[in-house]
Amino acid sequence: MTLDDLLTLCRNRDASDIHLSAGLPPCLRVRGVLEPQTELGVTSNEWLAKVVESLPLGASRESLDRIGSADGALSAQDGTRFRVNVFKRREGLSIALRRLEDQFRSLRELGLPDSLYELCDLAHGLVVVGGPTGSGKSTTLATLIDRINQTRRGHIITIEDPIEYLHESRLSLVNQRQVGTDAATFDDALVASLRQDPDVILVGEIREIKTIRTAITAAETGHLVFTTVHAGDCVGVIERMVSVFPAEEQSGVRRQLSLVLQAIVVQHLLVADGTKVSAGPQPSEKNREETRGSHPPRSSKRSRVVASEILRMTPAVANLIGSAKGNQLYSSMESSSAAGMQTFEQDLARLWVGGWISEQTATAYARNVSVLQDRAARLRLRK
Repeated sequence: MTLDDLLTLCRNRDASDIHLSAGLPPCLRVRGVLEPQTELGVTSNEWLAKVVESLPLGASRESLDRIGSADGALSAQDGTRFRVNVFKRREGLSIALRRLEDQFRSLRELGLPDSLYELCDLAHGLVVVGGPTGSGKSTTLATLIDRINQTRRGHIITIEDPIEYLHESRLSLVNQRQVGTDAATFDDALVASLRQDPDVILVGEIREIKTIRTAITAAETGHLVFTTVHAGDCVGVIERMVSVFPAEEQSGVRRQLSLVLQAIVVQHLLVADGTKVSAGPQPSEKNREETRGSHPPRSSKRSRVVASEILRMTPAVANLIGSAKGNQLYSSMESSSAAGMQTFEQDLARLWVGGWISEQTATAYARNVSVLQDRAARLRLRK
């Protein structure tokens, strides 16, 4: 079996990931579960080495020898895009391929509220999408960038490693740059982008102090900056960004963030194990709370749903961020649903009461189970 055959099988089985490891059969992740394809036999190090040689890893290929892993992206024969990571392990080589969406989806199709489209109309500021690896952060950002591309005249620059979603210039001019090929580092590309007359900048990930500092500066100087951070909730995003700075700088960075942050969206992909796994999208309701609850889940055909936490900027939120009172943000978010905010407990309760996930799944992901149960009880009373 060739790599192209595996990519086709992944598409036909509607799998989200392919895992190839020397001495083991190929594995597909279908509906969140890894399924060994034993009928295909085991893969050898020799075969994997040939596959790695054929992959478009670009300049990152050197990092395979230096740090033991390399990233890339490729298109299958049918045009489906895959993100690729090659890494060394004790037994030899391994390859992980993540299938990307073959089209830009709406926020509603992703299981996120339409109110987030308001972020695409902002003139400047910082928008952060957080979540663990594989939670769909890049897909959400691609949807927002596509919306800007379709509705605004401006210059969009994306800085990615690797480039996952391909954006053709529509109403906007879009230039996509890949770290390692078109620029040495995220920070180098971000600094250079400020001299390229951008209106919107997408930075695939910010994790180093120089890149975070430059992203904040870009947002301060009149640019709309989108980026991702690996963090489990909105407060975690803020703390992750602040903690990389020396202690003597952190209070100043918090004040800067309180001025430039426009929104934080953190998302988790959950297995849809409720009563509506096979149900289609529910009809919209006039009531805003009910409408938000009726969003069809992300990738419902793969039995995965998204649970999200949303923080939008208000004077009260800015004050709490600037004064390092992150723990008080949750109560502010819960009382500000009219401003488009929600906590994980609120969204988990929506999914649970709506039948998309089970009580077991909801409680497993909740920070506070008693708060989750209380929010679920309130939703049931409204029915």
